[in-house]
Amino acid sequence: MSIDRRSLSQFDWAIFGVILMIMALGILSIYSVTFQPAGQGRSPLYMRQFYWTTLGLIVFIFMAWVDYHEIARFAYLIYGVTTLFLVLVLLVGRSGQGARRWLPLGVFSLQPSEVAKIALLLVLARYFSENSPRRGLSFAQLLVPGLLTLVPMLLVLKQPDLGTALAISSIFFTLVFVMGLRSRFLIFSFLFSLMLFPFLWNLAWQHLKDYQKERLLTFLDPSNDPMGTGYHLSQSKIAIGSGGFLGKGLFGGTQSQLKFLPESHTDFIFAVFSEEWGFLGVFALLLLFTLVIFWGVEIAYRAKDPLGTLLAAGIVGLIAFYVIVNIGMTLGVTPVVGVPLPLMSYGGTSMLTTSALLGLLLNVKMRRFMLFY
Repeated sequence: MSIDRRSLSQFDWAIFGVILMIMALGILSIYSVTFQPAGQGRSPLYMRQFYWTTLGLIVFIFMAWVDYHEIARFAYLIYGVTTLFLVLVLLVGRSGQGARRWLPLGVFSLQPSEVAKIALLLVLARYFSENSPRRGLSFAQLLVPGLLTLVPMLLVLKQPDLGTALAISSIFFTLVFVMGLRSRFLIFSFLFSLMLFPFLWNLAWQHLKDYQKERLLTFLDPSNDPMGTGYHLSQSKIAIGSGGFLGKGLFGGTQSQLKFLPESHTDFIFAVFSEEWGFLGVFALLLLFTLVIFWGVEIAYRAKDPLGTLLAAGIVGLIAFYVIVNIGMTLGVTPVVGVPLPLMSYGGTSMLTTSALLGLLLNVKMRRFMLFY
């Protein structure tokens, strides 16, 4: 792989600054919620997140500078290796909180389901760019992309990890939306889906774990078990509401500081941020995420070739999915499915994956004006 120094002039420093701001807010929130009083020591979680963020920035720069056409050349190889890792997780992976999602690699653990999102995006973008129909996709043209999506999705569901499986499916549906469907096939698919929905829902429900079923039932009726499955959601709503207009300030949140809010540094980091910074802080954070998403939409629209358009669109769809679902589940408008908030929730693999995706997005923008690739 080669790195083209001529693309330096196209580096988007403004959006890079926005990304750094979101990362900094995430580290600050993790530091606040894991802080220990004097004499009791301090949790190293915020320092670990700082290290992962630093490594994420290196990955971001690397993915931005290596031509995305060269990266796409290895799409099928990356997809195959990632699929192998997903199988290994089920065989020798490390378990935690009732799920087997991590692959021990010496000093750290890899979560292959996170890498699978990049692998699937690359392989689908390459496939669609090389097999682009003139009048939209037909059923036959969806068979190979559907199979490529189904394999990692089923392996991730087996772990089980419903949130990441839904994220993987969002990549497929985003790219299909960009490619378009033939009108007759679209109408047929809609009617066929309505007919099969009861059967598919019953089949999916039977294969869900008990805790996943409880989460869905809690989403429909949060008051059903307020001290059990509904506890996370209840405490999250209290934390967000108690922030008020200006927030309670750093270390000032009662729900997070008194440990009423579970998973406060991971899935529910938005609730922590909302309680400490209030409506104004949330407005600023949402503005930052909106800038990133609209920046990505513009890149997809102005990309030089179909491969760039598909890569950018897939990344935007995935980032938007995570932001909407994570914030939605802390507010109770989407089920709690264990989805992190990009660049803010604690987690090394998630940080590296998101950084790689954003670097790839900048990659597409930086090569928009290049004559040869």
